[in-house]
Amino acid sequence: MELWLGSEAAAFYPGWPALLLWVSALSCSVSLPDPPSPSLVPQVRTNYNFGRTFLGLDKCNACIGTSICKKFFKEEIRFDNWLASHLEVPLDYLPSYPVNYSDDSKTWHPVEISRLVSKHQNEISDRRICASAAAPKTCSIEHVLRKTRRFQKWLQAKRLTPDLVQLSPPPVLLAWSQRLLDRVVRRYAEVADASSIFMDHFTDLDKFRLLHTLAVSAQPILLQIFPGAEGWPLPKYLDYCGRFLVSTSTSPLQESYGAPPDQAADLAYQLLGVLESLRSNDLNYFLYFTHVDAAMFGIFNNGHLFIWDASALGVIDKQEGSQAAIMAEENKDIFSCLVAGCQAELPSCDTIPEKQSLVLVCRQALPQLLQGKFPSPVQERIDTLLVQCGEGALPDPEVLGAASQLKDILRLLRICDPRFAYRYPDCKYNDKF
Repeated sequence: MELWLGSEAAAFYPGWPALLLWVSALSCSVSLPDPPSPSLVPQVRTNYNFGRTFLGLDKCNACIGTSICKKFFKEEIRFDNWLASHLEVPLDYLPSYPVNYSDDSKTWHPVEISRLVSKHQNEISDRRICASAAAPKTCSIEHVLRKTRRFQKWLQAKRLTPDLVQLSPPPVLLAWSQRLLDRVVRRYAEVADASSIFMDHFTDLDKFRLLHTLAVSAQPILLQIFPGAEGWPLPKYLDYCGRFLVSTSTSPLQESYGAPPDQAADLAYQLLGVLESLRSNDLNYFLYFTHVDAAMFGIFNNGHLFIWDASALGVIDKQEGSQAAIMAEENKDIFSCLVAGCQAELPSCDTIPEKQSLVLVCRQALPQLLQGKFPSPVQERIDTLLVQCGEGALPDPEVLGAASQLKDILRLLRICDPRFAYRYPDCKYNDKF
């Protein structure tokens, strides 16, 4: 394969000519495993008992949603070979599980089912809800929450407005605007799409599910309002059942820490591009991370990198700004305390800098991916830029500038090869490669 970077690239930093020969040789000698074929589930019928307890339906049948529950009970969502010792349901304390999904019981492909919050957090939340009504520990979660003053306000509402979502964490609730809330109503997948900003087509149950979901975790809402099909770096949303979200499957980024240099450069380049799209996009929304770890990012079998876990994403509407008033003490209720403590304090939207996600990623994800992968002086330059990019004390322009320089270097280290299926063969006709 011919690698063409040009004289400009060779002069970019000292030592580039030797690097070009090294990358050329690498592109011919390193191979990635072929993308796996769709999972083939054995035809032997086994007892896949997705009980109501495992799915969380025994505690709250309507809390999150039931739109994909039929798939579980019809055995069109199945665990493969990884079952607990009693061969009924897997270990129930894990945050997520790889499973197989089918629309026709013949063709299967891997997906992921994940809890919106941990099992332990759910148990704490359940106890708080029952205690708020002086009810037994085994109270009906839905019954208690439906009686709250907040839900009664939702029942009367024709439109979802910022005052109705003055809740504590998750962070997406920091900066609601009317434009963003209208987008939620139009795209909420638990109801038929009426293409309306008004909630006339929402039943009482629909409103309850949406309110409860927003109070627990905005991740499934983010997957719906910023879908991957429209270019957002998020996996495809497939629906809820009980306390589980079903989404497309990816491999975690940390599994690529030992990747060859060309693959590491490609993933790092993609990750910086993802952050750029969150910060600057046509819809004028600013999406940012409140914290970062490598498990939040996933890689599809075609090599494309996405945000797998969106639970730490916040959203600010740069067009309209936040219209939600600071939550007064009298507005706090049990919905404000489902996940975090009622005393939790959140920063103002105005205090979130543009550099925030870059600083977190340059500290927590990129060093492990890029460490010791390239010859000097390229590696030294990469390490220097990572330090600058991860320095939170620097002004925004300096952090953004360091990230831009790092992305330029990584772009020159990428190659056009069938192993990178998400951009091949298009890269053959792109002079950037």
